[in-house]
Amino acid sequence: MKNNVLPLLFLMTFSSAFAQEKLITPPYLQKGDTIAIVAPAGILKNKEEIIEKAKQLAESWGLKVVLGKNVFNQNNHFSGTDAERCEDFQKALNNKNIKAIWAARGGYGSVRVLDLLDFTKFKNNPKWVIGYSDITAFHNHIHNLGIETIHGMMGTSLGDELKDIKETVSSFKKALFGEDLSYTIPSSKYNRSGAVEGQVIGGNLAILASMLGSESQLNTEGKIVFIEEIGEYKYAIDRMLQSLKRANYFTKIKAVVVGDMTKVKKNSTAWGSSIEQLIIDVLPEGIPVLFDFPAGHELDNRALIFGRKVELTINNQESSIIFKK
Repeated sequence: MKNNVLPLLFLMTFSSAFAQEKLITPPYLQKGDTIAIVAPAGILKNKEEIIEKAKQLAESWGLKVVLGKNVFNQNNHFSGTDAERCEDFQKALNNKNIKAIWAARGGYGSVRVLDLLDFTKFKNNPKWVIGYSDITAFHNHIHNLGIETIHGMMGTSLGDELKDIKETVSSFKKALFGEDLSYTIPSSKYNRSGAVEGQVIGGNLAILASMLGSESQLNTEGKIVFIEEIGEYKYAIDRMLQSLKRANYFTKIKAVVVGDMTKVKKNSTAWGSSIEQLIIDVLPEGIPVLFDFPAGHELDNRALIFGRKVELTINNQESSIIFKK
């Protein structure tokens, strides 16, 4: 028993100290660089044309694109077996010529390959890992390796017309190529005002809750936590938030940014409050909260650099997020 205590205490102390350090920024992309499109989660059934559009978009920016050999495989819910999805991701992690790994889609399945992957070469040669929703599992895990990631559009986002996702595409390109990134949005009446600085982390609420108790669980101390969700009942959203709260997820955070809460299901028994009030009721008093940030499962899905320090200002009329360099 005693032999296990010291390593555990060291790990806790190290994690707390590391939480405040600046993360490694992978090299921003330049014309001529190569990115890989891989499918670590859900099936890409009849999506060949959409992925081709994603490939063409990246190529229009001067990038070269390679597809994982198993991208269009089908294994029930998944785009191939765990081993096949892992193979594509591992090759992209190991290949020094690949400068970014772009998820074709989310869905579910990323957590099933996390522990099959070897991040040794990736840590020595960091590159951008990009996606949202289920890709939150990778964002969390890679954050704990000390490397920034991009929460942004995926290949299947090109299933929508470019004219309808202008901000999504524009912000993604800015994040990828290292341009200045900042947002100013109208303020919600539910906001809690405040001005803070800190690393922004987080992602999909269900995935954040599923990471609890694992080595991929985030240390949220001193952080600004972003959350978004789709297709859940209010009671399920509350349950996930309560789980995070009981794990002290919100105890020492600096602020919360709430993205899209999309397609909230209607339960036969009314919850009795708005989704905003539900969230406010879980969070500690005095913590600044920004609602209606355009990121998640809507057409306007602005890119976020996870692990990057931001200036967050929440006012009555408008609010802003400015990413530092």
